[in-house]
Amino acid sequence: MSVEDVVGASGVLIVAGKGGVGKTTVGATAALAAAREGAKVHLVELEGQSHLGALFGFGQLEFEPKLLHSTSAGGSIWGRRITPDEALLDYLGAHGLDRITGRLSTTGIIDVITTAAVGLRDLMALGKIRQISNRGDADLVVVDGPAAGHAISFLRTPAGLARASLGGPVHSQAESALEFLADESRCRVQLVCVPAVTPVTECIDTAYSLEDEVGVALAPVVINQTEKVLSGLVSASKEAKLPQPASAVVGRRVASARIQRSQISRLAEGLPLRQIHLPRLYQASLNHQSIGRLADAYEERHDG
Repeated sequence: MSVEDVVGASGVLIVAGKGGVGKTTVGATAALAAAREGAKVHLVELEGQSHLGALFGFGQLEFEPKLLHSTSAGGSIWGRRITPDEALLDYLGAHGLDRITGRLSTTGIIDVITTAAVGLRDLMALGKIRQISNRGDADLVVVDGPAAGHAISFLRTPAGLARASLGGPVHSQAESALEFLADESRCRVQLVCVPAVTPVTECIDTAYSLEDEVGVALAPVVINQTEKVLSGLVSASKEAKLPQPASAVVGRRVASARIQRSQISRLAEGLPLRQIHLPRLYQASLNHQSIGRLADAYEERHDG
């Protein structure tokens, strides 16, 4: 399975998953895999809560895009952070209201507006993501999305605002966002989980909620932190007559592999999507080399 099979069908890939499953790492991995194919990728973090910049040797990302990485195939990764306040200021500036944006920012009114208006924060962020994709700044926009629970409300925001507003700029922005989310050629969501009971359950529930309540298309699901199954491990340990401590380690590894297999099978049964398996990396912290190893595995196909 090529990267184009995974991300090429849509201009925007929103990566979402339960906290702790590695969705930020997966977002960086997807971006690198696409850049290796020659794509210009914009890698976006929301609210500045992730560590995308650090994965490529940089610090905190900013609203203006920064070149994080370029590839021999001519691809590149540009990182940026989108906050609702900055997105709203950008929107006002693009509509000829440059003269008042500075005053709104310094007086704190922008923060009051985006906090008080239910859903406006999410709508502004979605609007900026859509704008980046529409104007052709990138072949692919990869978004480090919210955790699974917030992902549903984040993507459900346009429908709620479209119903609540009878007209005006908020209504038109909400309608545009709904069209964007419903168009598979423009946007898909890639869910991430690890092969354990609770994350798999939440992944399946989130997938059906997104399809039923939002109507957004789903990309292949990523199963992160998988362990290589060592065939013959039990028989080899018996033949070697390992001491009790070593035998206990083997037992735990075998039990872990059994759980992994059962949860991967359960995910395939509950969610009939292609699967991408990324290996567990035993490192204290991940870096660009780590993301490179994961990008190698990102292109491998596993049918759900």
